[in-house]
Amino acid sequence: MTTLFTNARLIDPEAGTDSIGHLLVRDGAIAALGAGGGDIPGFLAAQGLTEEQVEITDARGKCLAPGIVDIGVKVCEPGERHKESYRSAGLAAAAGGVTTMVTRPDTEPAIDTPEVLEFVRRRANEAAPVNVLVMAALTKGRAGREMTEIGFLMDAGAVAFTDCDHVVTDTKVLSRALTYARSLGALVIAHPQDPGLSAGAAATSGKFASLRGLPAVSPMAERMGLDRDIALIEMTGAKYHADQITTRRALPALARAKRNGLDITAGISIHHLTLNEFDVADYRTFFKVKPPLRAEEDRQGMIEAVAEGLIDVICSMHTPQDEESKRRPFEEAASGAVGLETLLPAALRLYHAGHLTLPQLFRAMALNPARRLGLASGRLAVGAPADLVLFDADVPFVLDRATLQSKSRNTPFDGARMQGRVLATLVAGKAVYRRP
Repeated sequence: MTTLFTNARLIDPEAGTDSIGHLLVRDGAIAALGAGGGDIPGFLAAQGLTEEQVEITDARGKCLAPGIVDIGVKVCEPGERHKESYRSAGLAAAAGGVTTMVTRPDTEPAIDTPEVLEFVRRRANEAAPVNVLVMAALTKGRAGREMTEIGFLMDAGAVAFTDCDHVVTDTKVLSRALTYARSLGALVIAHPQDPGLSAGAAATSGKFASLRGLPAVSPMAERMGLDRDIALIEMTGAKYHADQITTRRALPALARAKRNGLDITAGISIHHLTLNEFDVADYRTFFKVKPPLRAEEDRQGMIEAVAEGLIDVICSMHTPQDEESKRRPFEEAASGAVGLETLLPAALRLYHAGHLTLPQLFRAMALNPARRLGLASGRLAVGAPADLVLFDADVPFVLDRATLQSKSRNTPFDGARMQGRVLATLVAGKAVYRRP
């Protein structure tokens, strides 16, 4: 199918531009771009086309951007399909403008063998309408004792290796895994946190946690975990991505590592960019995430770090939990929140508040994660895959979690006033979602 989007507000994170123009999709890829209103018949003629050969979509000034590449999505197959399946996660991703999900291996059992990985990839390809890339565990069973067969898992399609929030405490095991990953060019994704300090924590230490009587963890636990990992990256030369950097205290170490030329990038979840520790308020467990929500000064510092490019990636850290695991006392409740459908409208809060431009947002949500994984997507460029999201950045709405596509609906944004809705999502030029 050949489609021409006219009168679109093109958000180009690579060029850093936000301007009116038109975009031609042909054979699943971006075939041409034009600026302004322009001479559409002449533009098509230059491509050897006539208006009769093209499906023309008037974007009416709405935003057209690269589809979101979301690193760190939990899909609960195998083991906990009642929480989220590839079908429901794929529908949620399409409705949220996410064209590529990069899924985590913290399933039951963990994705730590080529056989399990192949099962997951087959299920994803059958059920999900969007692209799905799969990460594998770094150690067997995510137990931190013996590394997985990284080479075989890469051959089976693993795009990165991570034990998720199970921090590898044995430094020798981690150093060996990083050395082996370096020899194969594999990306290792880690959760920078000192496991001893953070064990059992439900909040960030401070006056608020003390007043609420919640077990807390110091922000220094993140700094300590990152410092250890940076030392190991310096020693091994491995490719490394920190899944979430959420505190100001960790930023100087991250900046120093980048200045020293280490192959390191960092991400942050949308919840840590738009919420703070006070949102927990009356022990609302939908706001319990890992690491816990931080102080407002940390949140502001993270926004500045994204704007400067120090933090590279914004992700949803989509973690489905069923009602039974959330409707419990705050300390006992499971951590995590769904985010595939709320990632874009929540991120637009930062745009409407004047903190980040749309190109900056999509640099962190599309371009940078695609680059880190070696993908051709995340750009508005001729030849790039036509993985696109058309959205209205300004339309207001109140989020009702009952309308979410995910099987689990543990969102902290239930009942929140938000601004910005996805109108259509395209994967390889094919519409996988259109807002009714």
